[in-house]
Amino acid sequence: MTSSVVNSKFGLAPGSLVYIGPKVAKDTTIKLIEYNEEYHKETLIKDISECRISNDKPFVSWLDVDGIHEPDVIEAVGQLHNIHPLLLEDVMNTRQKPKIEFYNDSYVFVSLKMLYWHDKTGEIDAEHISFFLGSNYVISFQEKRSNDIFRLVIDRIKASVGKTRRNGADYLLVSLVDLIVDYYLEILEKMSERLEELEGLILAAKHKDPINQLYGFKRQLTLMRKYVWPLRDMLSQGLRENSKLINKSTFPYFRDVNDHITNVIDSIDSNRELLTGLIDIHYSTLSSRMNSVMKTLTIYSAIFMPLTFIVGIYGMNFDNMPELRQPNGYFYTLAGMAVLAAGLLFYFRKRGWM
Repeated sequence: MTSSVVNSKFGLAPGSLVYIGPKVAKDTTIKLIEYNEEYHKETLIKDISECRISNDKPFVSWLDVDGIHEPDVIEAVGQLHNIHPLLLEDVMNTRQKPKIEFYNDSYVFVSLKMLYWHDKTGEIDAEHISFFLGSNYVISFQEKRSNDIFRLVIDRIKASVGKTRRNGADYLLVSLVDLIVDYYLEILEKMSERLEELEGLILAAKHKDPINQLYGFKRQLTLMRKYVWPLRDMLSQGLRENSKLINKSTFPYFRDVNDHITNVIDSIDSNRELLTGLIDIHYSTLSSRMNSVMKTLTIYSAIFMPLTFIVGIYGMNFDNMPELRQPNGYFYTLAGMAVLAAGLLFYFRKRGWM
């Protein structure tokens, strides 16, 4: 399996399978997980022909395709399961927005984004994820990464923990989507902690220049909102559809995931409002500091203005200036200037200008 990367579909026919995304050097790996309440088997697929899933088997089949950068592999998997080329095109396009489509009662297509939070950079990275739900199977497509995001669900199936082994393929789908949404909540918790720390530094005037960090958080929240917002309508549409592939008993779990997505969106909006407030506080603090500096400079200018006037008068080179002939004129002048400056300071302080 070789990697071929093309970042543009300009001029190609609809349904042409072209990978759009970052370059990937590793080969695609495919796992087949079969299970029911009493049975479990996990197989690493070495030949594409082994990917075929039969609908008459008495267990749930989960085909996990790790890598969407090889058109030949994606096309072969699609042909084995009669998947429409336009959907396979969406699978290989990492820029595809979240969506859900029902193809009669053959399968349900779900596309969404897995999000990662990088602690060092404070940035969010998105991974393109696609699912196909059939009568007794789920096919998942994920970008080739160093970690398998579905490992937690695989471990639950292997250990027969929870309800996954006792339910059908639709419950497996909702479990995988719920896992992705849980990552959203975890990211928002970490971002909220960072924002609270930054808020404390700004209010305590201990952060010299937080504006770059603030706008960085704002960009990440905008990106996250872009990926998460369509999910609410997407799941609502799935609940409204009368599809035979989704059992009525699974609807409460889909509604629960939909509630989680609503919480994520509310949290994103709350953090965006907090960011806007912190940016306003930062600029208000800068403006207040500037006003304080200008006020101080104005007061000192007002104090030195009459002193400068006195120095200017006695700096004139006239012969007939009686004060110039005083033996202690220099000291008298300095004393007068000191008294004048002290009087002005007392007056400004009494008026509350200092």
